[in-house]
Amino acid sequence: MAAILPFWSTLRRRASIRSSLGGINASVVGVLAAALYRPLITTAVHGFADAGIALAALILLVYFRLQPWIIVLGVTLVSMLAVLL
Repeated sequence: MAAILPFWSTLRRRASIRSSLGGINASVVGVLAAALYRPLITTAVHGFADAGIALAALILLVYFRLQPWIIVLGVTLVSMLAVLL
């Protein structure tokens, strides 16, 4: 990666490199989505309540831009309350 940095601005101007980077970006997003689904969602989400808590955490993180530690603390408390009820 460090070896290509001096040439990056020149490479970025080429249409073929830009389109290749678009495809690489899409494939990386797909791999990350698969990595998120397999270990996390299949083991942590067991019902609608779990899915709702995860969706609420995602909305708070993405749209309201809350600090991640606040979301982790909130999800922990909500999950503990859900277990007790």
